[in-house]
Amino acid sequence: MLKLCRKYLNWIQNSVFEGEISDVKLKELKNMAALIMDYETDSLIIFKTRNEKWLEKEIVGMERAETDNFL
Repeated sequence: MLKLCRKYLNWIQNSVFEGEISDVKLKELKNMAALIMDYETDSLIIFKTRNEKWLEKEIVGMERAETDNFL
C-alpha cells in the first residue's frame, strides 16, 4: 500500500499521505487499493476539502513535503 500511495500522494508519516489528486486519479487509487486490501483488517480513510480557505494546516518541526491540500 505504501508504494501505491506514494505514486499518487506525498508521504507524511507512517500511513499518512497528503496531496492534490484529480477525481480520475483518486478513483484509480481506490481501485488499485481495493485489489491489495484485506477488507476484514485494512482501511483507507480519505479526507477531502472542497474549498482551500477552510483548510488550516499548522506544522511544528520539519515539513516533509510542500503541499497545498490534504487528501
